[in-house]
Amino acid sequence: MERIMVDALDSNLLPEIFNHAYHGIAIIGLDGKWHLVSKSLCEILEYDENELLMKGFHEITHEEDLANDVAKVKQLIKNTIKNYKIKKRYYKRNGVIVWAQLSVSLVRDKQNKPKYFIAQVQDITEEKNEEQEKELISNIIKEQNDRLLNFSRIITHNLRTHAGNLMTLTSFVEEEIEEVRTNESFFTLQQAVCNLQDTVKHLTEIAEFSRYNENESKALKLRNYAVNAICSVSSLAMKSGCTIENNIPPDLYVKAVDAYLESILLNLLTNAIKYKAETRIGNIVLSATAENGFVVLRVKDNGLGVDLDKYGEKIFSLYQTFHKNKDSKGVGLFITKNQVEALNGKIEVISEVGIGTEFIIYLRSAIIPHAESL
Repeated sequence: MERIMVDALDSNLLPEIFNHAYHGIAIIGLDGKWHLVSKSLCEILEYDENELLMKGFHEITHEEDLANDVAKVKQLIKNTIKNYKIKKRYYKRNGVIVWAQLSVSLVRDKQNKPKYFIAQVQDITEEKNEEQEKELISNIIKEQNDRLLNFSRIITHNLRTHAGNLMTLTSFVEEEIEEVRTNESFFTLQQAVCNLQDTVKHLTEIAEFSRYNENESKALKLRNYAVNAICSVSSLAMKSGCTIENNIPPDLYVKAVDAYLESILLNLLTNAIKYKAETRIGNIVLSATAENGFVVLRVKDNGLGVDLDKYGEKIFSLYQTFHKNKDSKGVGLFITKNQVEALNGKIEVISEVGIGTEFIIYLRSAIIPHAESL
């Protein structure tokens, strides 16, 4: 193969490169002045070519980034590094900041003396803005989580006090009024107070640990938790004219945290009751099956339903509400989804306006404890 020897640079080659390069290119003197600048670099910095050539790179570099850039330049001149790449900020002609990915190398003569720098400048402002926006959102979420954690600790402390008082009062009533011991309503009240104490206990556990720990999960009998949840909402269901069927088999166990499983069931049941259709008796059905290492829990109602074409992507978002209900806060489904996913599960929804809604929750199946399997 014939080897082509180039003795001198084609006089048209350099202008072609500078005029057609996608990213900015520049030749910079040892004094920091721009000697040659590409058309794309002028567009990035919004300077005319002649204006830019009158300046040094230090004049349009953000003051917080200048020291690092100069230090790298000195290392190039000392030959301790061959090139460098940094992210830095430039000022455009109008004073607006542009973020850039700067790559610099040093050209030396035959005696190894520095001649000039070759700089490549890529505009990364959009990428940097997205990065900063994500960081801002992350900080906001962290701050909100910290506030919620502190708030939950205060709330659980107060709830624990009130729940304890209620338990004490029911004990006094039972001791002093003998006939209430056979009263069904009083028995329901006692059960509700017990469930409240359990709920407060679980909420306290959540408040004390800011993160879910895999070691906290254990094998939980799903039907039992459904029974307790139904009991907790029984008064609300009766007042709203709703019936609740528990068709969960007794032999299904899920790997979960007490507080999360209880919260998931309570949120889904209260939602179903809250969004009952006024034109018919509400009916809520709980069922579950074992499928491929998961227990698939279904909570189905014949309520108002949700327009998934309109709200499908928002249904589990924070502060999203879909019906004009004064008690709607847009928090319950957001919490439920996060709790399900924290347990390494997933949640899906099927809904039709005027027909009803079905939530499908996939929870990891657990090995049945030996003592319970006998």
